[in-house]
Amino acid sequence: MTALDGLVARRTTTAQQIADGLSQRILAGAFRPGERLRESAIAAELGIARNTVREAVRLLEHGGLVRFEVNRGAVIISPTHETVAELYTARRHLETAALAAPLSAEQLAVVEEAYSRLETVTTSHERADIVAADLAFHAAIVAALGSSRIDAFHAGLTRELRFYLMALSAHEREYENPRKVVSEHEPLMEAIRAGDARRAQREASQHIETNAERVQRILAAHNDG
Repeated sequence: MTALDGLVARRTTTAQQIADGLSQRILAGAFRPGERLRESAIAAELGIARNTVREAVRLLEHGGLVRFEVNRGAVIISPTHETVAELYTARRHLETAALAAPLSAEQLAVVEEAYSRLETVTTSHERADIVAADLAFHAAIVAALGSSRIDAFHAGLTRELRFYLMALSAHEREYENPRKVVSEHEPLMEAIRAGDARRAQREASQHIETNAERVQRILAAHNDG
């Protein structure tokens, strides 16, 4: 008898498949912040048991995209000034820590690839792709810390922030100018290439602070509206 007795490897469950599909649609902006996820309606439309949908929604809650409210049930997360500030503060700490020393040739190659992807994607004018490539560039920087646990933690921050950026920028025009998106990252990329750790940290901090202020302004405008 071993510790693995009775353990059976199973394929991805239906609930996980539904959770993955809903997650993709949430991140793409198909649902509005604060919108209810009606389990019965989803189950009826997909032709599956409501219990399966409830399990999928619980998985989304663990992933940080859904929360449960009294008398409302499952709702899509909504950005607040506090959560936005916390997300960007965490990003700043992680990225400046990753840039505390010049990147190795291997680490630089990963960041260069992500930056090149951002340059390419911005010409598409596809908001979802640009947001994803932007955040992937910053994830490549954090990956220089060499910690899978930190990468997983950062992925959670990125997932939440990606949804907020998609929701808040739905009526903004900032992604219509691809050159502007790339140029905002150029000082940071140049400092990283130069191996100037202190300048890279300074540029990363400034870049994150500028974007945090922008998101806060957009959020304030949405709240006033």
